[in-house]
Parts: sequence; C-alpha cells; structure tokens
Amino acid sequence: MSVAEAVQAGTLPGRVWFYSNYHCNLACTYCLTESAPSARRRVLAPATIIELAGQARRLGFTDLGITGGEPFLLPSLPELLTELAQVLPTVVLSNGTLFTEARIARLAPLAGLPLAIQISLDAPDPERNDELRGPENFAKVAAAVPQLVRAGIRVRVATTVEPDRLDEADHARLCELHRSWGVPDEDHLVRPVIRRGRADESGMGVVFDHSQIPAELTITADGSFWSPFGPTVRQGRLDTDLLLTRTVDPLSRPAEALLALVGGLPAGADAQIGIR
Repeated sequence: MSVAEAVQAGTLPGRVWFYSNYHCNLACTYCLTESAPSARRRVLAPATIIELAGQARRLGFTDLGITGGEPFLLPSLPELLTELAQVLPTVVLSNGTLFTEARIARLAPLAGLPLAIQISLDAPDPERNDELRGPENFAKVAAAVPQLVRAGIRVRVATTVEPDRLDEADHARLCELHRSWGVPDEDHLVRPVIRRGRADESGMGVVFDHSQIPAELTITADGSFWSPFGPTVRQGRLDTDLLLTRTVDPLSRPAEALLALVGGLPAGADAQIGIR
C-alpha cells in the first residue's frame, strides 16, 4: 500500500508535522520539549520545510502542522506560512504572546487561505492560566485572538489540562470567552497533558503507549518521529523512543517507515490522544 492509499483509507493520518524550532519565550510547566528562552534552538530551515511540504503533497498527505517551541519567534514565519498554506492546508501552534500590530499586519496575506493559528489557553481566568504558562499570557491571548479574527485569519483555541481538572463551569467560561472573540465551538480543542518532557519531571499528565496516539509523521532537526509527542526532551536530553529515522529527505523514507509500523497495529488501537 502506498502512502497516498494509506491516507485515503484512513490507515495513516494525513498531516505531517514540522518542529520549526525548540526555543520559546515561555517555560510552561508541562512543556513536552522543555522549551524556554534558554533552550537550544534546533531550527528547521524554512527552505527545508517548504521542500518537504511539497514532497508531502506529492506523496499523498493532506495537511501540514507547524509546532515548536514558539514558531512565531522565527522572523520569517509569516512568509513561510503564506507559502505553506498554498501547498496544503496548514495549522500553526502558538502561545499567543507575540502578536504585535506589526506582526499581525505581516500575516494579512493569510486571510482566506487554508490556514489556522492554534493558540493555547488553559483556564478561564488569568491566575490559573498564567500559573501554568507564564506571566501575562492570558491578557496577551485575550488581546491577540480578536485581532487575528478581525484580520480574517482562522483561530483555534487549545486547552491543555490535567485529567478531570476542567469542570463543566470552567469549560463553559472558556467557551464564553472564545465565542466572544469570534472563535466557534468547533475550533475549541481540549486535550490532556501528556507525561513527557517537563510534565514527566513534575508528575503531571497521562502516560500512554505509542499505539494510543495518532501516527502523525513528525519532522525535526534531529530526524523523523512517530508523532508530535515523540521528539520530547527530558532533563535536556532528546527522547528517541519514538524516533523513526534520522533521515528526513527524501520524505518518502520516514513516511514508508511509519507506514510499515502502522500496518502492524490492530484495528482500533489509536485512542486519538493528539495535537489536532
């Protein structure tokens, strides 16, 4: 079975993820990659991402994802996103703290393109949210999301929580917030903290087996991985338990390696715990 046939059949998820970088302006308590201002950057060159995105389309993949670190720390990201969204529908993950008026103006070409900016917001009040993510995170997200929506850019809000820590009242308040900003319910995602990276050190989150998460091909400066939960960092060291290949170009090599592994899983093994 080819990659295109596997994607069409639903055997292989259609999205390819790229870790654009590993450094971040925040140091969230549950970060998978121990990202922080002092983290080693490990940047994927924009030209590499564009080339591999084109290969992904030719192989039969249907979507792209950009994560980090904080991707918007990269000076050329607005232009890179414009190019990627013309290759395949794209989602980029962000902490929502870097959207100055100048940066939003540079994102104007994205209006109407198949692209979404997914911004993290973990609690409906500043105190709890900022305890997990960093000072003034809530206020900056609350300012940025409506501006992006007004600019014609699709925004998704992602809430990452400990199991059973988001009660109905909190969920309702979060929904009231994102609706007031112009983000519909279908673009609000709730996902669990995964016990990898910094979350593992603090005993937070859900422990999982690799078969329980979508096998979304993930490309980093260090190689290719089973999932965006794969290239995590603990105590400064890269986890390699979900490493597929050190080679990422041609993309067919890690794609075929992933497909071979997915083909050996029993039907229904995927529990859909993932970055969507």
